[in-house]
Amino acid sequence: RSKAEMRHTCRGTINLATANITVEDSCNFIISNGGAQTYHLKASSEVERQRWVTALELAKAKAVKMLAESDESDNEESVSQTDKTELQNTLRTLSSKVEDLSTCNDLIAKHGTALQRSLSELETLKLPAESNEKIKQVNERATLFRITSNAMINACRDFLMLAQTHSKKWQKSLQYERDQRIRLEETLEQLAKQHNHLERAFRGATVLPASAPRSGGSAKDECCPGKGDLSDEDDDNEFFDAPEIITVPESMGHKRTGSNISGASSDLSLDEQYKHQPEDTKKEKRTRIPNKPNYSLNLWSIMKNCIGKELSKIPMPVNFNEPLSMLQRLTEDLEYHELLDRAAKCESSLEQLCYVAAFTVSSYSTTVFRTSKPFNPLLGETFELDRLEENGYRSLCEQVSHHPPAAAHHAHSKHGWTLRQEIKITSKFRGKYISIMPLGTIHCIFHSSGNHYTWKKVTTTVHNIIVGKLWIDQSGEIEIINHKTGDKCNLKFVPYSYFSRDVARKVTGEVTDPSGKVHFVLLGTWDEKMDCFKVLPGSGENGAEGRQRAEESQVLLWKRNPLPKNAENMYYFSELALTLNALESGTAPTDSRLRPDQRLMENGRWDEANAEKQRLEEKQRISRKKREAEAMKATEDGTPYDPYKALWFERKKDPVTKELAHVYRGGYWESKEKQDWSSCPDIF
Repeated sequence: RSKAEMRHTCRGTINLATANITVEDSCNFIISNGGAQTYHLKASSEVERQRWVTALELAKAKAVKMLAESDESDNEESVSQTDKTELQNTLRTLSSKVEDLSTCNDLIAKHGTALQRSLSELETLKLPAESNEKIKQVNERATLFRITSNAMINACRDFLMLAQTHSKKWQKSLQYERDQRIRLEETLEQLAKQHNHLERAFRGATVLPASAPRSGGSAKDECCPGKGDLSDEDDDNEFFDAPEIITVPESMGHKRTGSNISGASSDLSLDEQYKHQPEDTKKEKRTRIPNKPNYSLNLWSIMKNCIGKELSKIPMPVNFNEPLSMLQRLTEDLEYHELLDRAAKCESSLEQLCYVAAFTVSSYSTTVFRTSKPFNPLLGETFELDRLEENGYRSLCEQVSHHPPAAAHHAHSKHGWTLRQEIKITSKFRGKYISIMPLGTIHCIFHSSGNHYTWKKVTTTVHNIIVGKLWIDQSGEIEIINHKTGDKCNLKFVPYSYFSRDVARKVTGEVTDPSGKVHFVLLGTWDEKMDCFKVLPGSGENGAEGRQRAEESQVLLWKRNPLPKNAENMYYFSELALTLNALESGTAPTDSRLRPDQRLMENGRWDEANAEKQRLEEKQRISRKKREAEAMKATEDGTPYDPYKALWFERKKDPVTKELAHVYRGGYWESKEKQDWSSCPDIF
């Protein structure tokens, strides 16, 4: 500003009610009134700019509302000509109907008077006494009929007058609601555009350093440059327009080892995948999958068709999914199985409980960037993970119920532990976010000591469902109990707060003996690491001296493994997740790896995957209706009917928790060794 300008306190004004507020870049924004006046404003930071824009938008909404309430004539003029014509036609129709009723009333009155006159003349005649009585009754009823008709006509006339009197008020209220709806739609569209602009600007800023010449890069790598570690906070947003050209790099462009990685290119057909993949799955685990296509998706076009429908019966496209099933996601809990291996070697049950607590927290580390939902398993679907040679454990999952969805999991390790669980998933849509609440108890038993631990999972929340970038948070408390010794560990997952200065995704915990005395303090985050601090006897458990000594006894229990290279283009899968859907020979015909819609999605053929998904879901519905019909027929005939039973798990009452749960009955690995899958249902 010049010195002359400094003398003035204001350069001019723009009416907020008609102002147009747009964002130019991270710090600049523009206010204009349609061309006559335009102000370019600059904030000190992106956060400050957003605060100004939000405040101005709120002030604009208030100004528009005050203008609408104060100036009645403006509201009347703002009503469209179509609405006026429609309202006038309605009033004209009402008037004509009232006139018709009035004509009918006149006729009724005329004929009623004539009827009463005729009845009066009959009374003057010399008739028997009974006839005179009847004539009086008819005369009274005719009078009542005429009075009622007059009342009806008067009520219709009053209604018409009332409609004419209040028509302007109704007109104004209707227009105000329409304006509010249009303003809300424009605001949402503007927010979406701002978010898309910021996301693209962030991507561009992140990709710039990668444009330098690289020694090992290929030409195809440059089409989809890797973002490195800085891009972990970014996610592919599925709700905005995709680029016109979608390039899927070849699988050999980002090899981590010198081995051939079959099944990684989306150019391979399904038959070729089935043919080539099993050759190297036993020794060489794949380190990448085809890149995720950046298809556009209009969320509102899907949601508006879901109104009034049951959420579990809405066919959702694979655009919301990742190419893994819920059974495979459940198996990912074993990614940090070495924590249980270390726990099995602990002589102290309290130290062992620390490692079990770290294992519990580690199962959430894979969710931090994974905003896509896994495939819902079909009833009877299974998933095995045989890592007996490499890691010393075997895992088996089976979908044991469809409504409500429930999956049973059993893992056994030669290092001295067994893990089993049955998880039922319930969810609630809250408008801006979805809460996912896993129900069920997780059991971990150590063979040598006989220590039996149980715990439950916390609530997972997916935020920004409608507008903005999706992000996940974990909140709640977990109580891990050693049913043999009575030791306990209380873990608290602190929910994220924008106004809190505390560490994001924080987890705190205390390990106590049966008397309630604290022996260890746990501190960390569910997406990075967990530390353990020993509380020494004689020092206050919450005192300064105890805290100082605890810092000196710090032990790192767990730290998250880094994501693979180019993970942002592969659904943010971990190294274990990348291997879960790789085809292996000898698995059951119900294994998730053989699910065709999931395989098509992994290969980037989403349209075919959607069609295949609908076919599988319809096949499952037919099977369910058939079972229901058989059960109804058995009830009518009075014959016994066996409900659906899981193949590899049986429902029992747990002796520790007294809950009914599915427990592994055995036989799967023996059937695999014999390759006898005759008892498996045809679900694919």
